[in-house]
Amino acid sequence: MDHQKLILDKLTGILAVTDNKSAQLLDLVEKAGRTFIGGAGRSLLVSRFFAMRLVHAGYNVNMIGEVVTPAIKSGDLLILVSGSGGTETLLPFVKKAKSVGAKLVVISMKKSSPMADVADLVIQVGQDDSFPLTKGMPMGSQFELSTLIFLEGAISELIHAKGLTEEGMRAIHANLE
Repeated sequence: MDHQKLILDKLTGILAVTDNKSAQLLDLVEKAGRTFIGGAGRSLLVSRFFAMRLVHAGYNVNMIGEVVTPAIKSGDLLILVSGSGGTETLLPFVKKAKSVGAKLVVISMKKSSPMADVADLVIQVGQDDSFPLTKGMPMGSQFELSTLIFLEGAISELIHAKGLTEEGMRAIHANLE
């Protein structure tokens, strides 16, 4: 069995039925004073990829939960990656963001969920039937990998739209590594 082909075929199928709302996502990022990004578990790792790329593109981005993360306020944007859209540890962030007038984007495998139902933008990765148990892709791999590719596609769109260069992005890359 070709396991890489299994994974790539599955992700291709999921992305083919994913809402392509990357332009709307990028418009909200562009209009935001600051962007706050988060998730839990592997979704947190995916959200960090996206946050890093937005920083490389010159945006003011903070990861929620870090000790140096400032207070969110009106005019800011919170982007949460949550397969279920109901991750208990993230719900207080949703409540706080909405209470101060920040915008909320939820990236999830569910169109309706406790987070999605109050979001300004919901990006449903796949559709309700896109994530059957698949041997070799355990415990959320399909969602997280599809989301990672979707968000990298959004960054590619941003790079082309703004004429960003590798050199310019590299100049912003962390140099205290």
